[in-house]
Amino acid sequence: MLTNPSQLILKNSDFFSHKNVLILNYEADLLPKRLLDSAKSVTALSLDYHHHLVMSRQPTENLTLHFGHRLPTIDEKFDSIIIYYPKAKALAAYLINLAGTHLCPKGELVVVGENKGGVKSIVKQIPEYFDPPFKQANARHCLLFTSQLIKQAPAINLSDWVSKYQLDTPQGEITICNLVGVFSEKRLDEGTKLLLSHLPRLSGRVVDFGCGAGIIAAALLKAQPELKVECVDINAMALKSCELTLAANHFIAKTYASDGLSQTQGRFDGIISNPPFHDGLQSTTEIAKKFVQDSVQKLAKGGCWHIVANRHLPYSDTIVEFFGSVNVQAENNKYKIYSHKTHS
Repeated sequence: MLTNPSQLILKNSDFFSHKNVLILNYEADLLPKRLLDSAKSVTALSLDYHHHLVMSRQPTENLTLHFGHRLPTIDEKFDSIIIYYPKAKALAAYLINLAGTHLCPKGELVVVGENKGGVKSIVKQIPEYFDPPFKQANARHCLLFTSQLIKQAPAINLSDWVSKYQLDTPQGEITICNLVGVFSEKRLDEGTKLLLSHLPRLSGRVVDFGCGAGIIAAALLKAQPELKVECVDINAMALKSCELTLAANHFIAKTYASDGLSQTQGRFDGIISNPPFHDGLQSTTEIAKKFVQDSVQKLAKGGCWHIVANRHLPYSDTIVEFFGSVNVQAENNKYKIYSHKTHS
């Protein structure tokens, strides 16, 4: 089943006939493979690890898949590049710049997205090295714009796309490095503040699930630098942000992509999180349920499970279902801290 933006691309697949195509920020469907019916070759870069895994189950000739914030080869060029317009406008600007660096001279940029996702903003966002975007098609509440590379695009310099700031936490001041597209308010959000204000003393191997820009991991290592911390997230921009945050604070932790806790190995003495509950434009409780279920399997004997979540999310029932009991350690009018300690 193709998403609406993917169906619009496929409906206009003649744009890509016999071309070498790059797809940026593709969705959780098989459009990259389907496009090979017309394209000469397709390379696809996913910023979402789950989407990458979906496509990775479809090994196909002339289809190359990558996960990350950029391609591994910076000088690779393509005849046509498709961008799925992201939820964050600032991320769209980054993807446009990235596309510009990988397009052949006079190469074609195609931007597709849902009307409610802000794709119309492309008209004002397009930089001077592209010609003005032209609305080529619309269907299923989606729009498809095309533009041509008319001048050489500037090279990607990550520091231009990072917001770096100091953050006061209950554990002390830390430096945060936040790439575009990663949630940040340049202050401690209420949920994380509640979590860090009631941080337990941990030991051994700890995983920060949905690490984002690394605020929780950095605060944890500020308090207990001896911990072996692993930071996992599904989002490539978040993982790179977390790496930069850890480096800026001179902390060492392992950072890697994981769809839930599926790519983690072994058991943990601590699982800590301000877990995500959004998938694209949709809010879902399935992420929460799967996380709790997997946590039971991943928590070592005597281990500590400690998370903060919005009050309106149905965590209590899920925790009782899989852990057998629920302990609300602290709460305010918006958030609750759920904590569980396994028996030694």
